Amino acid sequence: MSRADQIFIDNIKDILSSGFSDEGLEVRPHWSDGTPAHTVKKFGLVNRYDLKEEFPILTIRRTYLKSAIDELLWIWQKKSNRISDLHSHVWDSWADENGTIGKAYGYQLGVKHKYKEGEFDQVDRVLYDLKHNPQSRRIMTNIYNHHDLSEMMLYPCAYSMTFNVSGHTLNGILNQRSQDMLTANNWNVAQYAILMHMMAQVSGLEVGELVHVIADAHIYDRHIPIVKEIIENQQYPAPRLVMNKDITDFYAFTRKDFSLENYEYCDKKYDIPVAI
Repeated sequence: MSRADQIFIDNIKDILSSGFSDEGLEVRPHWSDGTPAHTVKKFGLVNRYDLKEEFPILTIRRTYLKSAIDELLWIWQKKSNRISDLHSHVWDSWADENGTIGKAYGYQLGVKHKYKEGEFDQVDRVLYDLKHNPQSRRIMTNIYNHHDLSEMMLYPCAYSMTFNVSGHTLNGILNQRSQDMLTANNWNVAQYAILMHMMAQVSGLEVGELVHVIADAHIYDRHIPIVKEIIENQQYPAPRLVMNKDITDFYAFTRKDFSLENYEYCDKKYDIPVAI
């Protein structure tokens, strides 16, 4: 089976069996019909994925890797906040009248800051340090900028990446304040696994471990019957990630440079409502 499958199944069972329900409490999220979207949640989940061992993608339910990569590149390469720069419609519900998500996500990564070595945005600073200061313990990004929160259509969920080099191995920690386990968990895991592979390749390093820290890991009330079914689906071996090994420039990657070999998955379609 895929290790990602087992981690996801364990997380879901843990949340459902011993999580805290906010039923009856006042909550911000709601369904499209206006009904409050309540959750059952666990605080402080920590999951570890050995990227040398396998690519962490679910087989008990399909994760659309190309679309996930498209969003990743939108944030980390294009550093964009404009939804027209995406090929999917995952951000449409949060767009403002100008077709942007405000000063969120890619916008924050693209803001330049002054350092003694020069002026860099956050992504370029990471790329610079991985090549020139690989033993630094300061290689990280953070897009939860309190100064700009009032101008963001959605506060960042996955807000910080910390990169750490041990010898020739690149490891990383993804910090997430909030996680909708059904709609976004493996989507984010697959995205940041891809980012780790990209960063390692262009820096001349080997990819290592991705640690995913989730402060509030939750399942929405209308998702509970769906996740109960998904975790009982047939499991398959993890596929193999194939990526273009000729690329040495982070900004040269496209979603066409990644594919999965032998990706088998449960192809059942689910009608999944999204809380907003």
